[in-house]
Amino acid sequence: MLHFLSQWLSALFIRPTDRPAERSASRSASSRLISRRSPFWNRPLYLLIGLVSVLSMSLGFVPRLSAQSTDLQRQENQVIREFALPPTPAAPPVYQPEPFAEPAYSEPADSEPSGEFSAGESTAGASPTGESSNSAATARPTDRPTGARSSRARQPILPYVLEFTRSPVVGNRLRLQGVYAESRLGFTRPQNWQINSAKLVVRFQHSPSLLPDQSNLTLRVNDTSIGSVKLDRPNSQVAQATFEIPKDLIQDYNEISMLAEQQTSETCTNPADPTLWTEILPDSKILFEYRPQPVQLNFSRYPFPFLDNLSLDTNQLTYLQPQTVSSNWLTAIARFQASAARIVDFRPLDTRLVNSLTEVKSNEKLVIVGTPAEQPILSQLTLPYTVRNGQILDGKKSPLPADVGVLMLTTVKNSGVPVLVATGNSAEAVLKAVQFLVQTKDREIGAGQALTVATLADVPSPAPREWSGYLPTANKFQLSDLMMRNRQPFEDVTVHGSKTLPIVADFRALPDDRFLRGSTATLNYSYSPQLNPRVSAIEVTLDNVTIGAKRLTSTNGGRESYNVELPEKLIKPDSKLGVHFVLQPQNPGACGLVAEQQLWGTLHSDSSFDIVRDNVVKLPDLKLLKTGFPVTAPQDLSNTIVVLPNEPKPADLQTLIAFSDRMGRLSHSDAIQLQVYAAKDLPAAAKSQSHLVGIGTRDRFPFPEAFETAGLNLGESFARMLGDSQVQALPDPEGMVKEIVSPWNSDRLLLALTGQTEQGLQDLQDFFRQDPLFSRLQGDTALISRNRANPVAYDSSAYNLQFLQDAPKRRIENTDWMTRLQLFLQDNWYLVPLGIVVLALLLYSMSQLFINRVVSSGDS
Repeated sequence: MLHFLSQWLSALFIRPTDRPAERSASRSASSRLISRRSPFWNRPLYLLIGLVSVLSMSLGFVPRLSAQSTDLQRQENQVIREFALPPTPAAPPVYQPEPFAEPAYSEPADSEPSGEFSAGESTAGASPTGESSNSAATARPTDRPTGARSSRARQPILPYVLEFTRSPVVGNRLRLQGVYAESRLGFTRPQNWQINSAKLVVRFQHSPSLLPDQSNLTLRVNDTSIGSVKLDRPNSQVAQATFEIPKDLIQDYNEISMLAEQQTSETCTNPADPTLWTEILPDSKILFEYRPQPVQLNFSRYPFPFLDNLSLDTNQLTYLQPQTVSSNWLTAIARFQASAARIVDFRPLDTRLVNSLTEVKSNEKLVIVGTPAEQPILSQLTLPYTVRNGQILDGKKSPLPADVGVLMLTTVKNSGVPVLVATGNSAEAVLKAVQFLVQTKDREIGAGQALTVATLADVPSPAPREWSGYLPTANKFQLSDLMMRNRQPFEDVTVHGSKTLPIVADFRALPDDRFLRGSTATLNYSYSPQLNPRVSAIEVTLDNVTIGAKRLTSTNGGRESYNVELPEKLIKPDSKLGVHFVLQPQNPGACGLVAEQQLWGTLHSDSSFDIVRDNVVKLPDLKLLKTGFPVTAPQDLSNTIVVLPNEPKPADLQTLIAFSDRMGRLSHSDAIQLQVYAAKDLPAAAKSQSHLVGIGTRDRFPFPEAFETAGLNLGESFARMLGDSQVQALPDPEGMVKEIVSPWNSDRLLLALTGQTEQGLQDLQDFFRQDPLFSRLQGDTALISRNRANPVAYDSSAYNLQFLQDAPKRRIENTDWMTRLQLFLQDNWYLVPLGIVVLALLLYSMSQLFINRVVSSGDS
């Protein structure tokens, strides 16, 4: 490059001559024309500047050339890493769902008289048929012989009953109160359903004071009316009405609206009359007839069909346990389970382990993770890549490199069970394949029935206090920085009418936040004209506790702001901020009924907050584990290590899966970096670098140090120790969750999931799966046991919980020196008066020395 530049400069500035005569003539001509030439070329300084400029420009191209060379090298490496593909399958694998063994639908029997109604889309009302509900059930299309349902060939259209009791908002009943009352329920349509027909069966009872000719119940599906029925049953008898739902109305997400008009007077009904009620009973239901559609397996649709957010049934995953369990397999399963839990979010997810394909049931979703040596069954499956002699071969029958992960889709059980295979020719390759699925952005590029994962981008770990759905780490932020229920940024929200529901936003504090006095919120809002400002206001609540209210001031509407102080003791990791518009029209209506739909109020997303807080937390505290802290800090779980006994048993593995499931639901990030080891593989340095979670029964627990600390400890022969007390419990079936400060690092924690028997571990699994149980967590030690031999799934009343707080707490601070000094003085308050006395004596001594010096100087 430099040689080229020197030649180019020589050619530019020096005119070549071939003969001496020409050179002398040139010099003389040059001397004669020097006055006519520009002096630039004759000054050495300008020549040097030009040379430096050219060199700088040329050197500026060097990084570009280097970058281009790097890109070229990367492209060459990518070409080199491309492998010979196997022959394209003649047909992609197709999952054929088997019909569920759905019980035949039968009407509930009532001791009281019951009426049967039938309403269609164009029917304004219906009258009693005079038949009992049980006799009416004989003509139901869902009452088909059980044998017909068991065969897809003879009966491709299947029934499904969706009862209202499955919604948590129903409880014992849905109550419609007032002159015009409304209630809503939502339901989904599974992705592989083709709806043939749908009926809504509503069972209800109403006040006997209602006027039959002026009271009715109207049903809507997705804002489309499907029928109405009169409220004319005497003595609050239970009635039933059936409504046809046009199948074209049913979408992926659906909403049923139940609207009641209730009148007790022909002239003027008092809207506050307590006799204005209608109750929708929880045994109301939707009757579907659907045809399950075959699903072509393709990674472009992942995670479906293995996980379906629209499913009306519990998602189910089945893991095939390998012959030998390695630390890499444990890590892969834990990460996959945490990712699956994030995908289904609040929906239930059941998992189980099997040792062979014969244990897999129809419609279960099978996941096989491991190398061909760990999972010999791979050689017997129909897969895109050939598996032979414990290795995966490419299209040229050559083994794939040891660092290349492979993902494949297939089916078993006559296409009744879809199978996801994550494999490779080494344990590291298997983990890379699973990591592709748990990294949100990477799995979006998947397609086809097989993927080879040669390289995978590293996803940087988020900051420990960067939690999605919680308050931002900045002390000043806007409402738009918070998340709505759909995990989207908060936007302007408008409510209409005089009986509006509060606008609710998650105001969840980070677990290690300590709020101080002086936190404020400035709410920006606007409202409609035509309201009465004397009785209209905006109310602000925090966890349903009113913290401020302001009267609306203008009859013409407008935009205003309201500054309210946030009580520091009310802001918690599960707090919700509510803004309620109380709107009343200018002119009262007749009989207490008012025209209200013209009234509206809007909360603007540019509302701002100014928070005063520091980062102080006292550990151990299992109450913080309800948010995942400190396991989920950072949110990719990269600062946590789970350790299992050597040669873990199924109970240990199921506990690992349950724990990973719960931590996955409590965290949100673009990747999962949770690490799991068998005790023999745990690096020595890892004990002091990360939070530790130990799983196993007491005799096989990987950290015996957990039973040598303050508080409740387990010993041999079913011994229990608490301080100087010791007992023996026979038997001891309880599971135990114990949190202590790590013996290897005082800034880290050790979480023990243990028990004297495997029964205790099974109870721990139910504890982590069930929200009502897990939400009660507190103290530093929790004991879980069942009070029934075989509890029903998700029945929280079948378990006993006991919480202990005996271990000393350690404060972990992340704040400035002034706050540290304040906290120190708060903990050691007795030093304050002692310090005042010492300071007073010191000042007195200094003053006496000064006075003595002044006196001595005066005497001299």
